[in-house]
Amino acid sequence: MPLDDGILDIIVCPRCKGDLVYDADGSRLVCGVCRLAYPVRDDIPIMLESEAERVE
Repeated sequence: MPLDDGILDIIVCPRCKGDLVYDADGSRLVCGVCRLAYPVRDDIPIMLESEAERVE
């Protein structure tokens, strides 16, 4: 089940407060500004910097 569009409208990057893009293939939320990807596990976004991965 994909993330609800309502969640995507209000959730932001915890580091820069920028918008996030949902990458369904990677099951993650990506911040284009910080270049961090936050995992989504069991349809729950894990919005901790310690859990995020750097994206290129």
